[in-house]
Amino acid sequence: MSDIAKLQIGENSYEFPLVKGTENEVAIDIKSLRTATNGVITIDAGFKNTGSCESGITFLDGEKGILRYRGYSIDELAEKADFLEVAYALIFGELPTKEELDKFHADIKLKSVVDDDVRKILEAFPKTAHPMGILSSLTSALTAFNPSSVNVNSEEEMYNAIVKIMGKFPVLVAWTMRKKSGLPLNYGSKSLGYVENIMKMMFEEPNEEYVINPIIKDALDKLLILHADHEQNCSTSTVRIAGSSHAGLFASLSAGISALWGPLHGGANQAVLEMLEAIKEDGGDTKKYMAKAKDKNDPFRLMGFGHRVYKNFDPRATIIKKAADEVLKDLGIEDPILEIARGLEQEALNDSYFVDRKLYPNVDFYSGIIYRAMGIPVEMFTVMFALGRLPGWIAQWKEMRLNKEPIGRPRQIYTGENLRPFKSIEKR
Repeated sequence: MSDIAKLQIGENSYEFPLVKGTENEVAIDIKSLRTATNGVITIDAGFKNTGSCESGITFLDGEKGILRYRGYSIDELAEKADFLEVAYALIFGELPTKEELDKFHADIKLKSVVDDDVRKILEAFPKTAHPMGILSSLTSALTAFNPSSVNVNSEEEMYNAIVKIMGKFPVLVAWTMRKKSGLPLNYGSKSLGYVENIMKMMFEEPNEEYVINPIIKDALDKLLILHADHEQNCSTSTVRIAGSSHAGLFASLSAGISALWGPLHGGANQAVLEMLEAIKEDGGDTKKYMAKAKDKNDPFRLMGFGHRVYKNFDPRATIIKKAADEVLKDLGIEDPILEIARGLEQEALNDSYFVDRKLYPNVDFYSGIIYRAMGIPVEMFTVMFALGRLPGWIAQWKEMRLNKEPIGRPRQIYTGENLRPFKSIEKR
């Protein structure tokens, strides 16, 4: 393959270099396009064919169903590592040694106390407020209590900012849920691991000691790992473009949380449960709804099946299906919603219409089932997604700043009115 791309516009021909990634991905470097062509730009709604950066964090091949963090297979990480190890690898580039992991965890615990004024901000929200709006606001509010900007060229300052948000964010997540549930706000324990502390802070009742269920802990660990990063998706791109203005880490994360909120992104697992509730209210006939999903003239949309990036299968779903089965078996829950989910899953896995189109249950389908079985309110599902995505966002923000990427400034094609005269209000 030539290392040059040629573009013909009318009588003029232009050449642009090709950029090749370590996995043989190829891009046309068009940063000089506008200058060379005297104003011509590309247009790519949704940036589906546009690379916004060069990144060494996550590799994703949707055609082959491949997902890797820092070169490590998602299958191996989910099987052999815990969430904090994966977080460290994403942020710092390598899996930690025992000493590095212990220090990372200890430093996170030291920074986990949240200023009590943040509690007062939380108390000001009505119970009707959506948890994602609360989480975004509280994350942004942390900036007020940590006003100094991070010197990205100082490893010490960067490290301190990272352990601070890794420590405080799970507290904000737990408090957001407990506020919604009317439970007293609490903290974790220095004797527990990172994920165990998340569970304790979320689920501990005020009148009894919380006992960790290892199967639930393992499932939550895997879910957080599977959600930890996913290349340049909507929320990650938002974090990077907000940070490109040199907005601070906490402010950029708050922007990412808001982007994740949408039902076409992180809100997909909430949409799955809302769909299951609607099917239950209509009698719970899964065959009826699978037929509706196959009918092109029916507006019904089957949530949690297929994926806009993975064209073959979602490798994360393969991993988390096993965990979902183990959780449901261990808890022995009899829940009509979960029975409907099982019915839809079996229909899709055995119906040629779905099999031929590779419309398999995806990670959002199984994560919604697990979170419901764990007793997490449906409005909190996207918050849990944000908790898992935190280290990916941090890694992406850090990489963008260290690479000194320019401020994000997409172009546009103007389709409005041409120049026209102003008319006074009497003549309009």
